[in-house]
Amino acid sequence: MSIALDKRVVWRGFTLLEVMLAMAILGMMSITIYRFVVTNIIVLRVSSEENAAEARYSGFIHLITAQLQDLPGGAGSLSGEPFKFSDQSRDELAWICGNGPGLATRYAPGEFMVRMRLQPVNEQSGQMEIGFLRKPRDAAEGSTEGESWVPILDDVHSMQIRYFDPRVNVWKDKLEWNDPVPPLVRLIIDRKGREREVVIALRRTPLPLMAQLPP
Repeated sequence: MSIALDKRVVWRGFTLLEVMLAMAILGMMSITIYRFVVTNIIVLRVSSEENAAEARYSGFIHLITAQLQDLPGGAGSLSGEPFKFSDQSRDELAWICGNGPGLATRYAPGEFMVRMRLQPVNEQSGQMEIGFLRKPRDAAEGSTEGESWVPILDDVHSMQIRYFDPRVNVWKDKLEWNDPVPPLVRLIIDRKGREREVVIALRRTPLPLMAQLPP
């Protein structure tokens, strides 16, 4: 005689505690993934902004270097004035140049008086920018006819300009029109609390002289 055993399959469901624990684990994983993605997006955005700011600064240095190195030697082509507002240097540099693509004057006739200066972006904004104020050289003194502003570098707090005088081996803060063009011009620009310094050689400078430059 055989006895047939009644085999029953019992399906056991998840308890409420197990469901809540699984949801908590999934929530923690979602938060971790979200923070990871957001952090990487912020890093990429900051990196792109820094690269763009560095590209604008490099472009500005290349432009001003090309303009100054294109000046004729001797006197009468370059001058500089030291200015300071609220203990911040806002020096000004002026030069005479002909038409050309550097200052968007390719098709303009005659020569231009160009002033590199630091000024507010607009009347409402407290931000400053470096730009070129240009006007025809033959314009009347004090006249704004034909004058235009070319913004170059934004978010600048201060700009200091110095001119090297090899006769006395010092950096001067002022350059007169009747002074000879200096061999070196030093720019110190403060952007977002970070100072950047560059020395522009306007003509070939002997290496021994470069090694003996004063601070």
